[in-house]
Amino acid sequence: MITLTDKAKKMIMDFEGLNQPFKWPGGNSGITLGFGYDLGYVTVDQFESDWGPYLTPVQLNRLRDAVGKRGIAARNRAVQFNDIRIKRKDAETVFLERNLPLYALKTEMTFPGIAKLPPDAQGALVSLVFNRGTSMEGDRRREMRAIQAAVANGDLQEIADQLRSMKRLWVNQGLDGLLKRREEEAKLVESCIT
Repeated sequence: MITLTDKAKKMIMDFEGLNQPFKWPGGNSGITLGFGYDLGYVTVDQFESDWGPYLTPVQLNRLRDAVGKRGIAARNRAVQFNDIRIKRKDAETVFLERNLPLYALKTEMTFPGIAKLPPDAQGALVSLVFNRGTSMEGDRRREMRAIQAAVANGDLQEIADQLRSMKRLWVNQGLDGLLKRREEEAKLVESCIT
């Protein structure tokens, strides 16, 4: 089982930021609520279960229309949610109690042997999966495959090196936040090396 330190949780929350549904994050994202809760990648049942206690029935019904919509389809819907505000406390609760455990499980399934790594290294990889998902297909995922092997071998330096190597995907694309995130994840892993 994965252990997430407060340092790792804070890092993920800081990079995700507190999203409001009327501000579409861009790219292939969907309408995003709270700390990285992307409606483009959840089911209606999951959304209603996770956010039902924190949104009014009218808000839930309106946002239900955005579930499964990504990219331009999500962007075109964002303006219709300009009156809905996500409270920080509610966003933290959904993140810590619903979203983070799900991504910890996905990370554990993606990187067998991760539970043997130090908690901060585990947290760095949860951050990676939270941001990039679990796919291992294609050249854009070669570092993910290398990290998978490094986790199996318990090689913390190789994990950090591959996180840094992944920056190749976003250099000169105006995505400095992703470059910084990979660097912070690598540093978090390296902080575990004795």
